[in-house]
Amino acid sequence: MKLRISPLNFATACFLILAGYVWINGAKITGTRYEHWSGTIALIFLLFAFVVSFLDLMLRNFFPKTKSLWIVELSFITLATIIFLLVK
Repeated sequence: MKLRISPLNFATACFLILAGYVWINGAKITGTRYEHWSGTIALIFLLFAFVVSFLDLMLRNFFPKTKSLWIVELSFITLATIIFLLVK
């Protein structure tokens, strides 16, 4: 099996690192009123990591070429970021 690096792999790793960081240090680092919700916020980051890794597996089946996979996944990340900023 050939190992291919993709942008959603990096996103999954970031979500896992954030979940561990919030789990260990707590949510008090945000400076908001959610400082007692550390476990819940960490579990939400773990859920995000699971969803993103599942999406990565699905997109790998649809786009066998690494170049097209990168283009599609970067487009997805850009679109999700734009929608998040518009809703925020």
